Amino acid sequence: MAKPVNDVRVPEDLGARSKLLIEKHADYLASYGQSAPGEEQSFDYCVTEYLRLSGVYWGLTCMSLLGKLERMDRQRVLEFVKSCQHANGGVSASPGHDPHLLYALSAVQICVLYDVVDETLNVDKLVSYIVALQRDDGSFAGDSWGEVDTRFSFCALACLALLDRLDCVDVRAASDFVLRCMNFDGGFGVVPGSESHSGQVYCCVGSLAIAGDLDKVDADSLGWWMCERQLPSGGLNGRPEKLPDVCYSWWVLSSMKMINRLDWIDKAKLRCFILACQDDESGGFADRPGDVSDPFHTLFGVAALSLLGQGDIVDDVNPIFCMPQTVLRRLPFLAHLT
Repeated sequence: MAKPVNDVRVPEDLGARSKLLIEKHADYLASYGQSAPGEEQSFDYCVTEYLRLSGVYWGLTCMSLLGKLERMDRQRVLEFVKSCQHANGGVSASPGHDPHLLYALSAVQICVLYDVVDETLNVDKLVSYIVALQRDDGSFAGDSWGEVDTRFSFCALACLALLDRLDCVDVRAASDFVLRCMNFDGGFGVVPGSESHSGQVYCCVGSLAIAGDLDKVDADSLGWWMCERQLPSGGLNGRPEKLPDVCYSWWVLSSMKMINRLDWIDKAKLRCFILACQDDESGGFADRPGDVSDPFHTLFGVAALSLLGQGDIVDDVNPIFCMPQTVLRRLPFLAHLT
């Protein structure tokens, strides 16, 4: 007997969720994390410290795509970003945490979004921090503890590309390492020999796009593996046998956009799945219909809808950097990637 497909049910009638609820999402993000005096020590505030800077990036980028960035407290944001840079140039998720490439990228993306890179970050020290994390095989460690992952390759290359400092690392070696992580199915893993995963595919394809090596991807094999991530519900999963998740709408779609295979999925069914994940009362997107919203899935739901051509999203999203195209077009050195 055939094994049932691991999937979720999308209601036939989405009601208010049949359209993008822009104002509700803007209200949700504008109020998220707002704390009254003394609430900085609340349980929820404390347990999210380890990813706070990335959370700020998710919220700001989504608001920018929706044309609502002016609702965010620019000065407070930039003061927080400054407080997260360490003496060695690295950036942490929150003050008092260890620096890591994940948060370095979030900091650079936020500063590029507001066009305040040099005023907010010590760029030379940050670049030195990133350069020191490249290994002899071309890979990048995420921090001083030495874990290697293709996510960190992408973070390093994306940071340096946004800062126009790619010449400071061995881009050829970085690209060669990423290519060694390509599998027989066309997908990519964390390190050579690891299982293909949609999130890693985005990081690897994005890294190769920045390095100018997209032609070395087996686009048909990868495109086929990626389109097989679509389930009967219309949603996309990260790897076989897993449930669909709104965030994979971004990881998969952006990768397919970069290799020109976006038409290989059912866009209408995917759009319906993403819209079904909206909270039509409080705003925001969840991973799946009926779950609790969060800023992570809200950004990637909106970004995926942008790639699908959702007409009421104010700005187009760049598939490599997950940033508004209008922002990146201010940077002439990125013209070939926008």
